[in-house]
Amino acid sequence: MNRAELADFLRRARTRLHPSDVGLVAGPRRRTLGLRREEVASLAGMSTDYYTRLEQSRGPHPSRQMLTALARALRLTGDERAHLFHLADEEPPRHEVPSGHVRPGLLLVLDRLYDAPASVVTDLGDVLAQNALSKALSGDASARPPRDRNLLRRYFLDPTAREIVPPEDREEHARVHVANLRAVAASRPADPAPAALVAELRTASAEFATLWDEHEVAVRRATTKRFRHPVVGLLELDCEILLNDESHHLLVLHTARPGTESHERLRLLRVVGLQDMTPSGSVRAPNEP
Repeated sequence: MNRAELADFLRRARTRLHPSDVGLVAGPRRRTLGLRREEVASLAGMSTDYYTRLEQSRGPHPSRQMLTALARALRLTGDERAHLFHLADEEPPRHEVPSGHVRPGLLLVLDRLYDAPASVVTDLGDVLAQNALSKALSGDASARPPRDRNLLRRYFLDPTAREIVPPEDREEHARVHVANLRAVAASRPADPAPAALVAELRTASAEFATLWDEHEVAVRRATTKRFRHPVVGLLELDCEILLNDESHHLLVLHTARPGTESHERLRLLRVVGLQDMTPSGSVRAPNEP
């Protein structure tokens, strides 16, 4: 591991970014060129001390997960991400395999969508990035262990994940999840990841196994969803899904129709922001125990 080169690369990548590039407000008294260390650390989901030690050539060997998080936080291109991995003596992720690296342009779009919940997920349901309003609506996925950031795994194995869905909508949500996973698995027969997720969920969830055996197939497309938020109440949102076929990443955008009660509640959610989060990542109202 070339600590000196890694440190220099991280510093230069950090200083070339403007706060607005990652959805932050610079503020009138800002003197730091580029992002602050604590801002990069927050975006990457690591401690400021850990990141500082990397920039000072005295940090530990970063894991592949940490390198992926740094590449995303610093908005690195594919070539720059590969260089980051090489500096840490790691083999860069293969381009043809869906990974946690989100293209800088897509992250920029995500950051600019400040008035609508938006996230980037893989076609298998792994949450890779969220904007602030998405975290306020459904919880911060980055605060959970990597395995628990998968939407299907949480929906079928963690009862708290369904609290945001009105009870009368939960069965349909389950069917959509399973039908979409079957379509993904069939489209990627050489990739072991979809088959592994199916095998895990069939073993761990009787509900999933039953739905899987029904052999329904449906690719995720634009739809209307309802969310039951503990602070602002029920929201009915239009869901748009944009697919990047090359990386198997989806940009999921939720919007409320102007003039509706849901539109006003979504505006209120922007003001309320992130509330206290349970360990599982679901939103908890401030007065709940």
